[in-house]
Amino acid sequence: MTWLLLGLGLVLVIEGLALALAPSRIEQLLAFFATLSPERRRSLGLAALATGVLLVWTARQFSGPV
Repeated sequence: MTWLLLGLGLVLVIEGLALALAPSRIEQLLAFFATLSPERRRSLGLAALATGVLLVWTARQFSGPV
């Protein structure tokens, strides 16, 4: 449960920073994503998911036993 809360908190911090520091860029990014096909958005989402899993796995390997 601790890892879930930590991960959720980090996502909210990063999302909050992006929205606070560059709200117009977020709108441009969303408009760009709207132009992509659903298959391309799905591929980007799967790539982001795989990258996130790899980062979490790597962090857990270097953090030692939990």
